[in-house]
Amino acid sequence: MEKKVRVRFAPSPTGGLHLGGVRTVLFNYLFAKKHNGSFIVRIEDTDQRRYVPGAEEYLFDCLRWCGLEPNESVQHGGSFGPYRQSERKSLYKKYADQLIEQELAYYAFDTPEELEKMRAQLATPSNPSPQYDRQVRLQLRNSLALGEAKTKELLDAGTPYVVRIKMPEQETLRFTDLIRGEVSFDTATLDDKVLLKADGMPTYHLAVVVDDHHMQITHAFRGEEWLPSAPVHILLWKHLFGLEQMPQWAHLPLILGPNGKLSKRDGAKYGFPVFAMNWTDPSTGEVTEGFKEKGFLPEAFLNLLALLGWNDGSEKEIFTLQELIDSFSIERIHSAGARFDYEKAKWFNHEWIKKSSTDRLLPEFEQRLFTNAISGAEREKLKQVVALVKDRCTLLTDCNEQAGFFFTEPAQLDTTAITGKWSAEKRAFFEWLANQYQTSSLGDAAAQELLFKEKAASLQLKAGELLLPLRIMLVGGKFGPGVFDIATVLGPTVTAQRIARALTLLP
Repeated sequence: MEKKVRVRFAPSPTGGLHLGGVRTVLFNYLFAKKHNGSFIVRIEDTDQRRYVPGAEEYLFDCLRWCGLEPNESVQHGGSFGPYRQSERKSLYKKYADQLIEQELAYYAFDTPEELEKMRAQLATPSNPSPQYDRQVRLQLRNSLALGEAKTKELLDAGTPYVVRIKMPEQETLRFTDLIRGEVSFDTATLDDKVLLKADGMPTYHLAVVVDDHHMQITHAFRGEEWLPSAPVHILLWKHLFGLEQMPQWAHLPLILGPNGKLSKRDGAKYGFPVFAMNWTDPSTGEVTEGFKEKGFLPEAFLNLLALLGWNDGSEKEIFTLQELIDSFSIERIHSAGARFDYEKAKWFNHEWIKKSSTDRLLPEFEQRLFTNAISGAEREKLKQVVALVKDRCTLLTDCNEQAGFFFTEPAQLDTTAITGKWSAEKRAFFEWLANQYQTSSLGDAAAQELLFKEKAASLQLKAGELLLPLRIMLVGGKFGPGVFDIATVLGPTVTAQRIARALTLLP
C-alpha cells in the first residue's frame, strides 16, 4: 500500500520569511494538495542563540496572508507533535546515545580554543580551514582518541561535550534527487559533523532525520544549499531507521538576484522587497519592506513565485492557486537557478489586479485609503471607484494616487499645464460649466460629455483643449479614468466646487 504523502516546511524562528522560503512552502503545499496529502510546518528552534522573539508568529501571519495554511503545526495541532524541536529534546539524546553505542558517533570534549589551535596548526595555503575529520580526529580530545576509561572520567566530571558522527573512511553515498537525478558523495572528503551540541540540543542534521522519521515525512523539498549536508543525513537514515524509510528529496534551485543568490542586501540596494511581509528587527527596530506592504496581492505573489523555477510546459503565465495545484509536477522544476525580476513581478500583480473582482479589491483599497471605518455610502462610492481605476494600478498602493482624489480634494493643481493655452473664452466656458453642474441635472457620463462638446462647438472652442483643464481641475494632474466618469462619481456639487476653486487659481 502506497504511503500517504506528507511534506513539511521547517523554518528557524530567526527573522523574516524570505521569498525563497515562501517558494519552498508553495512547492510543498502544491505537491501535498495534488496528491491529497498533508502539509506540516515544524519549527526548528534548536539554535537558541539565534532565536528572535516574534519570528514564529510572523511566520504564521505570512502563511495566512499567502493562503498556505498547514494541516499540522504548533498553531494547528496534529497527531505527530510537538511541532517545536525544542520540545522534543529528550528524543534526540536517545538517538545520539544509540549511535555512540553502535560506534557510529563519538563524544568530543574539545574547547573552542583547542579547535582554533588545531585549525591554525594544520592550516595550509591549499587548506586554510582544516576540518574535524578522519585525518585529525585521533589527535584531538574525543572518546576515539582518549579511550574508554578517560572518556568515562570526563563524562562523570560533567565535562562539556558534543556528539559527532564518525564519517566512514572511504565510502560512496548515493541518492536519487527528484530534480537532479543521481547524486553521489565520497565520505573521504567530509568532516565529522556535530549531531548533539553541548547544551543537549541537536543540530539540524540529527533533528531533521529524527523528526522526518517520527512525523512520517514522505517527500522533502529544501533549497539546494542543503545538498552538501545530504551525506550526513543519508548515513543517519541508514544507521537509525533504514534507507527504505528515507523521504524522497528534492533540492530546489536558488532564486538569483542581480549579483548571485538573492539577498536582503539586493532588496535594499535595488529597491524591491525580499520578504513576504514587513519584518521589523526587534534588536534594531529596522523595518524591511515586504511584498504585502509594497502593494502585492497574495494571488500574484504566489503566481510569480511558482514560475521561479517551474512551468507547466505551456506559455501560460497567469495561474490561480487551484490551477497551480492541478498543473504541478516535480518533473517540471528546473535544476538551474531562477532569476528574480522585479519588473516582471509587478507585471504579475498588475494582471491580477485587473482580473480581480471589485468585491475582492474593495477591502484592499479601503485599508489603504481610509484610516477609520467608512460609512455605507462611502463604501458604495468606493466600489464605483475601484471598478474605474483598478486597471491603472500596478501595485495596490497606487490606489492612493489613482483613487484618493475621489475622496479628498487635491492639495495642489498642475495649473502650469493649463495656463499656456488659457483664455477669457475658456474661463467663461468653465464658469458656465460649473453653473450647469450646480443648477442642472446633467445625467450620466455620456450625457455630460455630449453637453460639454455641444457647448464647446457653439463657442467655436476645441473640446480636446478643454478636456485637459477639466481633468486637472477635478484630480490635480494629467491622470485618472475618463473625466466624465470622474465627474459622475464625484457628483455635481463637488464637481462644481472643484471647477470654481481652480478658476480662482487661474488668470
